[in-house]
Amino acid sequence: MIYRIAADLIVLIHFAFILFVVAGSFLVIKWHKVSLLHIPAAVWGVLIEFTGGICPLTPLENKLRLAGGEAGFSGGFIEEYIVSIIYPNDLTRGLQILLGSIVIVINVSVYGYLLWKRKVKALNRK
Repeated sequence: MIYRIAADLIVLIHFAFILFVVAGSFLVIKWHKVSLLHIPAAVWGVLIEFTGGICPLTPLENKLRLAGGEAGFSGGFIEEYIVSIIYPNDLTRGLQILLGSIVIVINVSVYGYLLWKRKVKALNRK
């Protein structure tokens, strides 16, 4: 039972991390120092997608599930929990690259907006 709870906790942490990677830049609009955590997290998320890697949380979750008597899974977290819900087909390399590109577009847009806003504010003070 404790292993299943731990594995479920890992899934929640993993999902929260993915949400932070995708949309954490919106938190930076309000709290600028969040960027110190968000930028490395976003880079990590994009690298995992572009390289086809698996996050280290995935094998940890598998080990916990196996220790608790459940079956683990051989794919990554995104394939098992996110893509299988949103997309009916298996995750392809092209789709992974698309997802990584979406993360880049969202975050570059928000950070670009923040830089533009800072520049406008600086020009108005002159």
